[in-house]
Amino acid sequence: MTNRLADTLSPYLRAHADNPVDWYPWGPEAFAEAQRRDVPLLISIGYSTCHWCHVMARESFADPATAALINRDFVAVKVDREEHPDVDGAYMAAASAFTQNLGWPLTVFTTPRGRTFYAGTYWPPEARQPMPAFRDVLAAVNEAWTVRRAQAEESADAVTEALARAAASTPSDLPDSAALAAAADTIAQREDTLYGGFGGAPKFPVATTLGLLQTPLVRREASDAAASAARALAAMSASDLRDADGGFFRYATQRDWTVPHYERMLTDNAQLLLVALDAGDEPTARGVADFLMGTLRREGGGFGAAQDSESWIDGQRSEGGYYLRPVTGRAALEPPAVDGKVITGWNGLAIAALARAGAALGERAWVQAAVDAAECVLRVNRDSTGALVRASLDGVASGAVATTADVALLAEGLFALAAATGDAAWAVEARALVDAAIEGLDGDPLLAAHGIAASPDQTDGDLPSDAAAVAAAALTAWRLGAGDRYREAAAERVRAHAAQAVSQPFAHGSLLRVAAGLVDAPRQIVVVTETPEGALASAARTADADVTAIVAPAQARAFADAGFELFEGKGKGDAREQAFDCRSFVCRLPVSDPADLPLAR
Repeated sequence: MTNRLADTLSPYLRAHADNPVDWYPWGPEAFAEAQRRDVPLLISIGYSTCHWCHVMARESFADPATAALINRDFVAVKVDREEHPDVDGAYMAAASAFTQNLGWPLTVFTTPRGRTFYAGTYWPPEARQPMPAFRDVLAAVNEAWTVRRAQAEESADAVTEALARAAASTPSDLPDSAALAAAADTIAQREDTLYGGFGGAPKFPVATTLGLLQTPLVRREASDAAASAARALAAMSASDLRDADGGFFRYATQRDWTVPHYERMLTDNAQLLLVALDAGDEPTARGVADFLMGTLRREGGGFGAAQDSESWIDGQRSEGGYYLRPVTGRAALEPPAVDGKVITGWNGLAIAALARAGAALGERAWVQAAVDAAECVLRVNRDSTGALVRASLDGVASGAVATTADVALLAEGLFALAAATGDAAWAVEARALVDAAIEGLDGDPLLAAHGIAASPDQTDGDLPSDAAAVAAAALTAWRLGAGDRYREAAAERVRAHAAQAVSQPFAHGSLLRVAAGLVDAPRQIVVVTETPEGALASAARTADADVTAIVAPAQARAFADAGFELFEGKGKGDAREQAFDCRSFVCRLPVSDPADLPLAR
């Protein structure tokens, strides 16, 4: 049997195309069929490098008897969470009303209108305490729908209404230096002083949290907390969490960073590249960049979403077996597959990381890779109207809309590319994206059409939250001189979530990092030179600054003409090259001797 998934864009959905389950992809057809038959929707959410998703697929979705129960009593919908993060977020939030053991695969039972009345994650084919058998869950849910339907619908409506109320936020004041230092200290109290990192098992890299602890404000006001970030990076880099080829795995199942969950995500590695760069850990930064360039980079220039944890070894599926071999012993093995989806926001993370790191470490090939990825996303990840979409695969754009975070993270990457290349066109494109993100995007149209509340959660997951991503991109636009309204847009989003962020700092690292950037006056360095690899430019790249731009005189004028006031008046006169050291747009007298440019703030 071949269901409706064979022609979809998602590798995850395609992997289920031969299931005996009569799957629908996410779309109005599934809802219409559920309403026609008056049966619940079974919405199964996962992604292609998810180990337990593979396990449940083999055990249950490939089983004809289980599939017959699903097909008889439900309309089954398969969703790739990486293609439809808004859908995943909405149903993950709803699932939290039924279980605290959240994760993937996520299995959600909804009314024909898409409102959740029961949910869980992985269920085995046979009862395994404390988990019931999946077939027993199917039977119980069907009984609830047919015998106690009024209760099921009432429960679904209550969950929907509760999530809608939770989405409302109460603005508060911007956190000051003392509040941010206290938040950093709260995070540091969770440090594992024996093995490094934070908390126990499972242990994650938490790149967004590390980024907060690396800010100048935290280094100055909470130095012990800042040191915990350096210790965490050092522990991870020396542990089994990092593969011999330089890339990091998703997380470790043990407190001492051993027994990794072997999938390798673009999100984690792009952010950890910047964490390593800001920590001055050049070997780790280079290793991550090598992984991005050598493994995740796709034909056409974009970066794939992830590398799988499983691969074929001696005719059998093996989780982690490939990675347990030494690098020299892998040559004869088929490597784990790469999910080739070029996701807009995730590529924005990679563009920012490679642009910044390439400029700082003198790796022009990394900067060029960032250029190639940006050109790929802006060219391919578009719908027929020219609007950005969530992803593409093999040059074909997805029908899934771009999220707010997608647009903001891509903008941040393009700003970094503008600073690294001196090309103002990237900054102009980025500013337009920030404007769109500030104005607000519509989100998934099917959720909206059925009144299904989007997730109210603005905490960081494996990447910054929507609010934090927009705030960060707006802050960068302001630092580059795009205007004070961008600073206010960043401040507005921080104020909206400040109370929760300060009280739960570990879950809001990216938003608090923006808050720290609003408290501290930015340091901006602009070097105007015809020799971008010269001594003055090299000194600027090693200085501690929020913005470092190396531009030719004509490029400085192009930035200024495009409305980026940081570059106004720079590049004029007879000096062959000049460095402008500015604090909140107030610049010291330009210098031409590298020794006259302070490295520290």
